[in-house]
Amino acid sequence: MSALGVLPDVAVQPVTSRRQRKQFLDFPFHHYAGDPNWIPPLLMDQKGLVGFTRHPFYADAEAQALLAYRDGQPCGRIVAILNHAHNRFHSEQRGFFGFFESIDDPAVAEALFAAARAWLAERGIRQIRGPCNPSLNYECGLLVQGFDTPPYFMMTYNKPYYGRLIEGCGFAKSQDMFAYLGLAEHRGELDPKVLRIAGQAAERFNVKIRPLNRAKFRAELSTFLDLYNQSLGGTWGFVPLSAGEIRHLGGQLKHMIVPDMALIAEVDGKPIGAVFGLLDYNPRIKLIKGRLFPFGFIRLLRNRRELKRMRIISTNVVPEYQRWGVGLILLTGLIPKALEWGIEQAEMSWVLESNTLSRGTLERAQVPLSKVYRIYDSNGLDSTPGNKPLSSSAR
Repeated sequence: MSALGVLPDVAVQPVTSRRQRKQFLDFPFHHYAGDPNWIPPLLMDQKGLVGFTRHPFYADAEAQALLAYRDGQPCGRIVAILNHAHNRFHSEQRGFFGFFESIDDPAVAEALFAAARAWLAERGIRQIRGPCNPSLNYECGLLVQGFDTPPYFMMTYNKPYYGRLIEGCGFAKSQDMFAYLGLAEHRGELDPKVLRIAGQAAERFNVKIRPLNRAKFRAELSTFLDLYNQSLGGTWGFVPLSAGEIRHLGGQLKHMIVPDMALIAEVDGKPIGAVFGLLDYNPRIKLIKGRLFPFGFIRLLRNRRELKRMRIISTNVVPEYQRWGVGLILLTGLIPKALEWGIEQAEMSWVLESNTLSRGTLERAQVPLSKVYRIYDSNGLDSTPGNKPLSSSAR
């Protein structure tokens, strides 16, 4: 077993053995011990996302998990990712990094990124972006603002010094992603002009809103996939979810979904948009320490009415209706359902910095910004520690 990257007293090894896989998965549990805001990953899911077990993402991607050691003990980790679907869709040759964790030591971060760059360079890749765990369709982004509260379900959390380490390894901001937090007692007032447009749209197009039909779950899942892929085609960094990925995600989330919080907009019986909200299961995930078996799954789903926070994961509208207020129609349909459940806080995340339409609507409604996440780019793969990127720009 040879080291892929070596700096003074730091060695980076490719994760190949069962023991190393356990060390890779266990590292955050030790690293964040005592941090009240850290939420452990669901371990069964994490194994697939990093490529240790079968996952449909890797039907069109490859990855290498890497561990940094000092004095024989793990001190950091990273995954180098080659997403072929992304490169085809965007006509790029880009690699990604994800699942980055490190002690507060530039030497450890430099060794990890040097090893990830070397692995990608062997495959002819000259650009790298991240963190993506393992893509923008999953957990992604580095938390750079809002460290004082725990993340919502399927959002990331990290140590505040991570940005300094990543930037010191030659990365620069590519795009920020925002989380907005709405409170039941401070809902704010929507822009009357926007509400008027939404009302006119609902009347003009005869928009009907209905909840997800759990009895036809597979068909509904296909509907959500079609709407998701149609609506985001021009979005920065977007890559369509494959049918295998959506089936996998659906299988994971089927029992977590509250039908009244997953709404579909239709015109003449044809779906044109959807809003997808999920209860914030993170307090339960922390309680079960990320382990669904043997009894974690039961504890995760028991007495869900006690959960008073939710995350609005996506509001997707097909392009021809996007500027007609259909997204607002969906959100205004979701609000009474959430209040009826007893939801006290709802996070809308994430919203791209470049998505001026959604950001403007939320900011005019005086929904406060709660957290900021960042995606980094490095367009030069010189693995010399501390080198700055040759260029960096948001698409």
